[in-house]
Parts: sequence; C-alpha cells; structure tokens
Amino acid sequence: MKNLSVTTFIHILFSVATAILIATFLLFLSWDKDRQKIEEFKRYQLISITFLSNLQQSSNKEALKKLYEEHLLLPLSSQEIKRIRKKIEKKGKTVFSGGSSVGQVRVFDIEDAHYIYIQRMGYNLMLKDNRSESYNFEYAVGIGIFLIALLLLLYLAVLKKLSPLKKLHKQIQRFAKGDMQTRITYLYDDEIGKIAKSFDDAIVHINELSRSKNLFMRNLMHELKTPITKGRIVVEMLEDESTKKVLVRAFERMNELISELAELERVTAQSFEANFEYVMLSEIVKESQELLMAQNAKIEISIEDMGLTTDKKLMALVLKNLIDNGMKYGEEKSVVVQTNHGLIEVVSKGNALEHPLSYYTEPFSQAEKRSSGFGLGLYIVHSILEKIGVSLRYKHEDKKNIFILVPQKNTLLR
Repeated sequence: MKNLSVTTFIHILFSVATAILIATFLLFLSWDKDRQKIEEFKRYQLISITFLSNLQQSSNKEALKKLYEEHLLLPLSSQEIKRIRKKIEKKGKTVFSGGSSVGQVRVFDIEDAHYIYIQRMGYNLMLKDNRSESYNFEYAVGIGIFLIALLLLLYLAVLKKLSPLKKLHKQIQRFAKGDMQTRITYLYDDEIGKIAKSFDDAIVHINELSRSKNLFMRNLMHELKTPITKGRIVVEMLEDESTKKVLVRAFERMNELISELAELERVTAQSFEANFEYVMLSEIVKESQELLMAQNAKIEISIEDMGLTTDKKLMALVLKNLIDNGMKYGEEKSVVVQTNHGLIEVVSKGNALEHPLSYYTEPFSQAEKRSSGFGLGLYIVHSILEKIGVSLRYKHEDKKNIFILVPQKNTLLR
C-alpha cells in the first residue's frame, strides 16, 4: 500500500464501492422478491379461505360483488373462461394451490396475469386478480442506476481533479533532467495549486543559486589564475633549489585544483550532455596518459583492444583520475590498466579502502584530503560515469586495489 499510486488507490476505492453498491442492490432485489412471494401467498390463502367459506350456489350477487371489490378481483365471462382455459392447458403455471374438504382453489400465472380458479361442491368460478402491479422492482432498479451513475460521476470528477498532478510531475521531471527554464503553472488555488506554486518558487530559487554559484566559481578561478601565474614566474627566479622545488609543487597543486574544479563544474551542470561516439579503447588509454602528463609514470597497459560507444574525452578523464589515484596512494606508485572479460580495470598495490566506495565518491572526502589530494578525484569520476552510463565497482584482492569500469548494455561493442 505504501508504494501504491494515488490514481491506482482511487481506482481500487471506487471499484470496491461500486461492487458493494451492486451487491447491496442484488440483495435488496432478492429480499424484495421473497417478500412479494410471501405477501402473494398470504393474499391467495386469504382469498381461498374467504371464498370457500362464503361461496354457495345461491350466493347473493351483491355479496359476491362486495367480495370482488374487497379483494380486487374481476369475474370472467364464459367466453373469457374458455379462452383462459385453453391458455392454462398450453402454458399455464400454478403459483398457488390450496383448499379444504369443501373445495379447492388454484391460481395460474399466464402472461404475467394471475387467474383464480375456485371449485366448491360443483360450483366453479374463474376470477382475474385485478390488484395493481407492485413497482418496488422498478423503483429499486431506478435508484440503483442513479446511485451507480452518481458514483461514476464522482469517480470521474476526482480523476479530473487529480489530473493536473500528471502535468506537474512531467514539469518537475523536465527540470530534474536539466531544463532549467521549466516553469510550473496551475490555474486554481487549491492544494495542488499551492504545491505547484511552491515547486515553482523552489525552481526560481535554485536557478538563482545556480547562477550565483557559476558566477562565483568562474570569478574565483579567473582571479586565482593570475596570482598563481605571477607567483610561478617569481619562483623561477629563486636560486635556492629546495625552496624553489617546494613552491613550484605548491603552485602546480593549485593549478590542478582549479582544473579539477572547472571540470567538476562542467560535468555536474544540469545542461551537460555527453558526446557519444564509437572509439577504440586504446585511443582512450593513450589520451588519458597524455592528460596525466607524467613522463616517468610507472603505467603498465595490458588491454585487449575493443570498441566502445562513449564520450572519448570524458572516458579518458576517468581513466586519468583512476590512474592518478593509483599512483598517489599505491605502495609502489605504479598502476596496471587491463581488461577482464570486457571490463576495464585499474589495478594498484595497497591496503584495502577503509570505507565503502560510496564514501570516496562524495566531494572532498576526508580520507583523500588527509592524503595528497583534494578529495575530488573519485567524485569527478563518479559524476562523469553517471553521465555516460558506466558504473564503478571496487574490490581488493591479493593486496591490490582494483577499480572496475562496467559499461552498461550496448555501451561496449567488440
């Protein structure tokens, strides 16, 4: 029930309500039918007792007429009796039979009309039941149809009232997928309208924060580049080689941080779209080595070349960051890039990670910050892989840390 949608819940609710209404209607009809049978039996039993007790061959016509009127009966002529007898013989159905030692009474149903045949000591009498037809059934059917129609109208009205939720959901999805210009609109000031307005206000606020963040990042990186460049030039003029080496490394790390922040801003932008193309793995590995700019790096390449449908630059950046991490944190400062049954693995010797992989894919993770990095490497890797449809796994075997790139279906083509 927790994961049941509101629309499905309404479908179920109104289906159950309709089923209960129909079941109640059928039970009422069954009860009404039994009640009518009981009333009919009592009526014909009373007619049987009355006529067998009072009917005589010499009965007064006025007395008979009075009995007919009291019991809503209509005597038939001889011609009508002959016609009715033929119908009784062909398709007459007995609905009541009773009597006593003095006579018999039978009631026949012919074409929805009841005919009463009375026989007492050789005196025969055929009467037609002239009581007005009960309209309980018609009333019940009418009320039942009205209630079902009313329930259906309420059902359609509720669905119509909730239909804007689908539009609201689609607009929110468009915003979540990167359409920052999406605006959420709703005409009425009901609960849905208030939710729509709150989301619209949130979108406006998020857009303002995003613009402020982008402006801040660009200004920050621009302002930092100038003093770093000037500082690097001044450092080159120093004569003390040990001090010069430390400062050069410091300025290089600052440049690395700015580059990582710039790449992070680009990849994590909502409007960012990967440029997929068919490319060979060897080309990606070669480009990642060029990005690494480490001439004396101990990198062993042991891959079975294969084609991938991916973003070449982003995939190269992922491999570059994974290789860089392996060299920074590995015991022997060496890395192996290999393929294993269609999977791409980056292997380096070292102790197992202290925390789950998800901990290190968060920005500025403390474990990386305590080392020589800034805690952005695996976060950038994770952000890029989400964009290009590749998942990252980790395992530790034989004192080796192995980071595995697992392309989704149809991403890897041999």
